[in-house]
Amino acid sequence: MSGINSVIVDKQSIFRAGLRAYFEGVQSLPLKVTGEESTAEGLLLFLHKNLDTDLIFLDLNLPDQDGLELIPEIRKQFRNIKIFVLTSYSDYKFVGQALKNGADGYILKSNEPEELLTGIEEIMSGHTFIAKGLHITPPNGKRLTSGKKSIYEDRFVIKQKLTNREHEVLELITQAKNNKEIAKELYISDQTVGVHRKNIMRKLGVRNTINLIKFALENQLV
Repeated sequence: MSGINSVIVDKQSIFRAGLRAYFEGVQSLPLKVTGEESTAEGLLLFLHKNLDTDLIFLDLNLPDQDGLELIPEIRKQFRNIKIFVLTSYSDYKFVGQALKNGADGYILKSNEPEELLTGIEEIMSGHTFIAKGLHITPPNGKRLTSGKKSIYEDRFVIKQKLTNREHEVLELITQAKNNKEIAKELYISDQTVGVHRKNIMRKLGVRNTINLIKFALENQLV
């Protein structure tokens, strides 16, 4: 295998530094970390300046853009670059969507380092890699449930609950616009806006508009 130029994309600088240090100590794989980025915007700028990049280690939870949305954007602009999702999210929905959007592999930060190296070799050989224990469909054909709903879900997970239209409605709600104003801007009926508003509040677990706006702003959903 020839030399591999890679870039690590993760908002946590300590994680990036640790992963870089790990690769520097690996003798069995000709991989070089040529860059580190913490945002989607930074990554795209880096790729345009470094056209010899072979591999991207990509976390899904980035501060400026959803990693799942970023993958097809990368694939469209840089068809030959391999995308290896390296994240903390094990839900089969995220795994399946990442691969559907164009990722070449998916592994968790909690997996063993040796499996990461195996994944790199598989991906650079043209294969799709999914780490052990991960699924693209519900295990045993059953719907996954988590028991009690955690009140500590992070922003990335919360955002996945909303449709694109609900995101649009939520953004306008946080601008203190009423249903009629939102309907006019989105070219939909007042009644449809009301349905979206109720669905958003139900999904986010809030009971009124004031708390909805507060929740959206505190979690940077808009």
